[in-house]
This record gives sequence, C-alpha cells and structure tokens, in this order.
Amino acid sequence: MTAPHTAPEPEDIRFADGAELKEALREVDYIADDEFAVVVHLATALERPLLLEGPAGVGKTELAKSLAEASGRKLVRLQCYEGLDDNRALYEWDYAKQLLHVQMLRDRIGEKMGAFDDVAEASQFLAAQDFGLYSEKFLSVRPLLEAILSPDPVVLLVDEVDRTEESMEALLLEVLAEGQVTIPEVGTFTARSAPWVILTSNDTRELSPALKRRCLHYHLGYPTPQRERDIVTARAPEVEEAVAADVVDLARTLRQLPLRKSPSIAEVIDAARAAVVLKSTGVAVSSQAAVRDILLTALLKYTSDVELVRTRLSGEQPFPADGGETAPAGPVERVTVASRPANTTTAVFRGHGGRDRGGIGAGRQGRR
Repeated sequence: MTAPHTAPEPEDIRFADGAELKEALREVDYIADDEFAVVVHLATALERPLLLEGPAGVGKTELAKSLAEASGRKLVRLQCYEGLDDNRALYEWDYAKQLLHVQMLRDRIGEKMGAFDDVAEASQFLAAQDFGLYSEKFLSVRPLLEAILSPDPVVLLVDEVDRTEESMEALLLEVLAEGQVTIPEVGTFTARSAPWVILTSNDTRELSPALKRRCLHYHLGYPTPQRERDIVTARAPEVEEAVAADVVDLARTLRQLPLRKSPSIAEVIDAARAAVVLKSTGVAVSSQAAVRDILLTALLKYTSDVELVRTRLSGEQPFPADGGETAPAGPVERVTVASRPANTTTAVFRGHGGRDRGGIGAGRQGRR
C-alpha cells in the first residue's frame, strides 16, 4: 500500500538584495531601476507595507503583480473605490449558510425545548447554547482577511487606496500596523504568514498621516527614455527597437503638454504594437505625421487632448520648452503631491531625468 501523496510545501522565496530582486522582476518582464528595486527589497526584508504614489499608468499595480509572480506568492487584490466598506474589504457573514445550519438543527432544538414547561426557562436555555453560527466557517472572507488567514505568504495589493473615504483607512491600520484583523463576534485573527503589502495611490486626495506613518513611501514617476524603451520591447517583443524609440519619444513629447490624461506606459505599449501592425499590413499613410496622428488614438483618450496635441505639433502654437510651459492653450495642469513629491523613504537617492527627442514624436519646434 503506497503512502498518500502530499503536496510539497510552497517555497517562501526571499531576495538577498535589491540587485537580485531587480533581476527577478526583469525575468517576469518588469523593468525596475536600481533605486526602486532597493526600496522594494527593503519593504520585503523589513516586512513593511510599501505605499506607491504617482500618476496613473506608471507601473504601480504591475509591480505587485510582478512581485507575486517572481516570488511564487499568490496575489490577493483589494480594488478600492468610493463607498468601499468592511463588508467588501474584510468579511461578511454568510447568512444563507447560517440559516441552513439553523434549519438542520431545528428538529433537535425542538426536542430539547419540549422538556421545558416554562417559556422563560426555554428562553434561558436557548440563550446559553452556542450553535456555532458566529465562527470562522460561516465567514465570507474578503481580501484583507484572506491575506491574514492564508497559511502561505501572499502579496496583498491595496489598489488605488486614495479612491476610498478616510474611514476606510482606519480599517487598514490594524492590518498594516499589527498584521491582524478583529471580528467582534469571534475575536482577533493574527496573520498566519507575513504578507508583502503594496498600496497604490494616484493622488486623487491626500492620504492620512496615520496611514503613511505605517508604510515605506516611494513616488513612482514616468521612467527614463531608455527604461521605457526597455519596458516596451520586454512587454511587446515584436516591436523593433527603432519603433519603440519613436513611440516613446512621442509619448514623452505629449507628457510635456497640459493634458487631461498623459499617456501611460500601457498605452505606449499599445501604440508601439499599433505601429508594428501599420507597418506589417502595409496601410497607406502619406507621411510620418499621418502615422503619428493614427497612434494618437492609442495614446490619448480625450478629444480636447487630441485637439491640443495636433495644434501644438502642427506648429500653430509654440511647443513648451524644457524650462516650462509658454502660453498654455488648455487648462493648467494641477500641481499635486504626486507631481512634485519627495521620496520620504529614500531621501538620499536622487532620480535621473532627461528627455530624448526625434522620430515620430517630434515636431519641428521640439527638435534640437
């Protein structure tokens, strides 16, 4: 008789340093710079939540997904939104299951109750019984509690935390600070494994100091031109380097303008793929400017942005210089914590900027 097969225990992968973590992320096509990799490694080594703030579409959510894939951990995601409450974030009671349990006990309870002649005694007897209705098996587990109860370590992603009300932040504090969840009817559940927690914010509102105090903080902005080209070619291997360079240049040109929504990295990848399709299908285009206008459908999502870009790139209005915007035609971009931050976790680090110009994205005013 053979012994029953038991599944092997999942390996808890750890990273020795930022360089090893950076290489592990690269293997799953996430291209991080040295500074960011060190910060992520600190969060995993210290088992502290990592709060990532920055504009939408720069890879904050993707970092959590890639970290889970690189470490072999399950990703548990809490997508935040206005009106989110503890029933959707922590737990709720499975009333249907509780009712079924009561119905199954009904006959036995009736037999017991028949022994009492007095209603008060019967009521006292019922109150003293524990029917197990408020126990772990009747909980409908939501993401935060799922991460706490998981016997295997997970990556917990609290995505777009700035979309919730401040009252929701209070629910997060116990999880972030103590690694536990308290359910009044049952008690306190302490984390059965140590989750890696990633919180993301697009800076639609200021987060509370109490929440920030419990996290490492990093502002993730748009990547450098070279790193963005590497991201495009890693995520879309069919894109040639020259095409990737032109599309990245176009996206960086657009990000200098006061748009309602600047092109995200995902949209840059879509535009690069679109450029490959245009080339492979032999679509007739009259000029590079025509190609550029077609690619704007992947990069821009508002009509006002498209009109502004076409006006600027056609030369009808001056293009912004490196030093700032001159005579903006549209609304001035809102200055936010995310747009001009300080990386509180790594004050000793300094980011590297710079712009490339040329190729599809450059109008005559943008070339040097």
